[in-house]
Amino acid sequence: MASKSTDVPTYSQIACVGAGLSAVALGATLQRWYGLEDIQFFERHPTSGGTWYINSYPGDRGSALSHFSIQTNILVGCGCDVPSALYSFSFAPNPNWTKLMPSNKEIKEYIDDVVDTYNLLPKMSFETEVVRTVWREDANRWLLYLRELKTGREYTHECQILFAATGQLVEPRPCEIPGASDFRGSIFHSARWDHSVDLNGKNVVVIGNGCMRIFDPGYLESLHQDNVLLTDAKTERITEEGIETDKGFIPADVIVLATGFQTNKFIPYMDVVGRNGETVSKHWGRYGGPAAYNCSALNGFPNFFILLGPNAATGHTSAMMAAEKSVACPFHLFYPSLY
Repeated sequence: MASKSTDVPTYSQIACVGAGLSAVALGATLQRWYGLEDIQFFERHPTSGGTWYINSYPGDRGSALSHFSIQTNILVGCGCDVPSALYSFSFAPNPNWTKLMPSNKEIKEYIDDVVDTYNLLPKMSFETEVVRTVWREDANRWLLYLRELKTGREYTHECQILFAATGQLVEPRPCEIPGASDFRGSIFHSARWDHSVDLNGKNVVVIGNGCMRIFDPGYLESLHQDNVLLTDAKTERITEEGIETDKGFIPADVIVLATGFQTNKFIPYMDVVGRNGETVSKHWGRYGGPAAYNCSALNGFPNFFILLGPNAATGHTSAMMAAEKSVACPFHLFYPSLY
């Protein structure tokens, strides 16, 4: 926990933790519907975009991925699994998509354009971590304890209404395979891609073969290449030189963990303390897991809303639709209190 700052807290009427898709929808909709611009965003990463900044694994033809010696998924790359016409905000249609299934870079550019259109960038504090948030019953405000990641400076911020837009496809599942720390090569999660690692001529092992955007027509064909091995062998242990499976040893120079995300952790890196000192984690513990009214509001946490919260994921069609609905619901509740 960050120590309490001695400075007077900064203030905004509304604050949002995160600067991804849902957060951008929040900032834009506040302006469109109510003409409100008194909002501040706090983002751990160096830029906006959320999922589309974090996930940057390569995959274009001709890239280093085409030289994988051992792999399960190539020539796909990071991108959308929803047609681009649907992967747009209803208030910001984009007729200039270059592909039916756009890449992460193109989606990030689209998000940046929306940020520019609504002048949200000056309201965003990057590389700033929200360590803890506490409801002040005496002031009817949320108090945020913040830490600048580059400088370590700690300060506080207050707001009347607090949103959490921390995303679901951001925090990788931790590697629980025994021996991972012993590996002499490079090992990283696909959502924390190390672009400094040269894959050319390397034995690359990808652990995991989920359904992340397998739309490339060359995918199945690639599995028959001489330098590709697809196996359902169970990974038992990572050693200094590779992976021990139940079917034998596989040597590796690089290991990529395509093992998914912690999608059940909606507020993964900060404490949220509501009335009577109860935290969100304790609150959910009483219910046996994450739950929220209309996927966003929690009893005992006044003026606090989660964007794309528990059960908000549709499992089909565009997350943009869910994000906009996630923003709209709280507005009907708190709008009268803003004036």
